[in-house]
Parts: sequence; structure tokens; C-alpha cells
Amino acid sequence: MMDQTVSFPSSWAVPAFEEAVFAPSVNRYALVIPVINEGDRIRNQLRAIDALKLPIDVIVADGGSTDGSLQSEFLREVGVSALLTKRGPGRLSAQLRIAYAWVLTRGYDGVVTMDGNGKDGVDAISRFVDALNQGYDIVQGSRYQPGGEATNTPLDRWIAGKFIHAPLISLGARFRFTDTTNGFRAYSATALLDPRVAPFRDVFVNYNLLFYLSVRIPQLGYRACEVPVSRRYPPSGKTPTKIAGFGGRFAMFGELFEAAFGRLKP
Repeated sequence: MMDQTVSFPSSWAVPAFEEAVFAPSVNRYALVIPVINEGDRIRNQLRAIDALKLPIDVIVADGGSTDGSLQSEFLREVGVSALLTKRGPGRLSAQLRIAYAWVLTRGYDGVVTMDGNGKDGVDAISRFVDALNQGYDIVQGSRYQPGGEATNTPLDRWIAGKFIHAPLISLGARFRFTDTTNGFRAYSATALLDPRVAPFRDVFVNYNLLFYLSVRIPQLGYRACEVPVSRRYPPSGKTPTKIAGFGGRFAMFGELFEAAFGRLKP
């Protein structure tokens, strides 16, 4: 694995990372998948994506996995274009800052993001690509749109997402979203590069970047829409998540309120 070889504008705060590039940029859009220690979930997901042969380059943004799930040989086999491994501080937002900066520097016209824990139906990726091609700047995946599917959603998550998260984000964005806790979404490069958005700041460390972009991009008049997606939780056992305990959820709600009420504007 190599240290980063791309250079970013001096105004961008991008955590330290290492990159391994397996294939040249081919498509207009990149699919960014943030992961950390997802084991067979991410491996099966990448196999399913590869089988679809979609017009999108797959970029894995690793938070520092130690489970052996992201071996270079395997990633090459399933068509992954690059592996970006975070070495600096931060969690999901730091991983996304790395990946988005890398993608934009490579000249992609937009980026699709989905979780790497196997809960999202990969067949929906093409809907995000279609929406970007139609000129939308932020595309939110929603299990609650006609054609979407919500399977085994934990009750507490359904309540928080439906009655707290989505209403607050929609209020700040001035656009009605229905599923803002869903990490399956897409952005145009134009929106991400707008200095009034400015996503490459050290204030984005844990989960707040996704919340902020959902508010800020529509707020500035960019075109927004939702597309139907499926999100399936396992019928039993531990729920795949990196947000653990009351403290983690409380902190996440604090980040939500900051984003919704404009405290993260540049």
C-alpha cells in the first residue's frame, strides 16, 4: 500500500491516509463505500456490485480494518478501483472527507455513497446514477418512497428517523426528505466543490458531514430528490452499526441539531 500521491487544494482539510489504486478512472461517477471491520458483509456486497457491471468506479474508504476483509487480491477480483485507508483521526465523516477529496481531485462528475455493512440493496445504485445524469445535485435514498423496502427496521430507529431526524433535516434544508438516516445517497461534484458548501473542514469528524450536506446543498438552491431503495436489517442477532450505546446516540443527535440549525456553515 502506498502513501497518498494526490495533492489537494491548501484550503482543504483532509485526514492522513494511504491509497492503493487497482484500476484507472473509467466512469463519470464513483461509488464510495466507507467501511471498518465488516468482514463477510462487505465482501458479499462487493461481489454483488461487481456482478451488476455498473457504469461506476468503486472506491472503498476504510477506517482502519483489522479483520482481513479488504485484501488487495480480493479487491482486484471484485473490480474495486481503489482502497483509501484512513490513518488520521476521526470516524465516518473523516473517511468521507478523504474519499470525496480523492474523487473530486480525480475529476469525477459526482459520487454515490452507500454503507458497507450489507443492509442496502445494491440494485438501487443505477437509480442514483440516473438521477445524477438528470442533473440532480443531491439524491437521497429512501426506503419510504414508493418502490422502497424497509425490512426488520428496529423500532427505535424507525421512530427517530421518521419523527426526529427527517423532519429536522427537512426543516433546515427547505426540502422534504423522508429517510435522512439512510447513508445511501449521491452528490454532484458541482455541489461538493461550491465554496459555500466547503465539506473539507476539520469540524466534520464523526457523523455530521452527512447531516450537513443534506441541509446545506438543498438550502443553496441545488436540485434535490429521493429515489427508492431497500434497507434490510437481519431478522435476529446484533444489528450492524458503528453507533453504540446511549452516549453515541446522544452525541449523534447533537450533531444533527448543529447541522439542522445552520451551525456548521462555512
